[in-house]
Amino acid sequence: MSLVRRSGNTFPSIFDDFFDRGWFDWGNAQLSATNTTVPSVNVREKTGTYEVEMAAPGMNKEDFKVELDGNLLTISSSKEHEDKKTEEGYSRQEFSYQSFRRSFNFPKDVVDEDKIEAKYENGLLRLTIPKKEASKKKGPRLINIS
Repeated sequence: MSLVRRSGNTFPSIFDDFFDRGWFDWGNAQLSATNTTVPSVNVREKTGTYEVEMAAPGMNKEDFKVELDGNLLTISSSKEHEDKKTEEGYSRQEFSYQSFRRSFNFPKDVVDEDKIEAKYENGLLRLTIPKKEASKKKGPRLINIS
């Protein structure tokens, strides 16, 4: 392989921009701009509910904060770990900090706030968000013509 040096006023190649975006680096699909992982989320709308599933293995239910502010649902987590050891003149201190925040907008005045259920089990956070009766999509009905 040989190196090619560009000189003078050249326009950036369209291919340089395309390949620099990481289009073919599928392994990093869940990385944020700071190269930290963001949990994958599935949101499904059913007739009477919305269902949200977040893959977050290795966490505890106490690690999550779930808030509904109007029609904005926010799932976040902040976790700190510190490990200090001192033995025979050696000292070691390790710490880590993990956090994420995911937000989702639901249609205005559709969510029944008082009946939201959340469950964390086997690395999966599941939210069941019921719709208000008035906003549930009703099936087709026959309208009489007079």
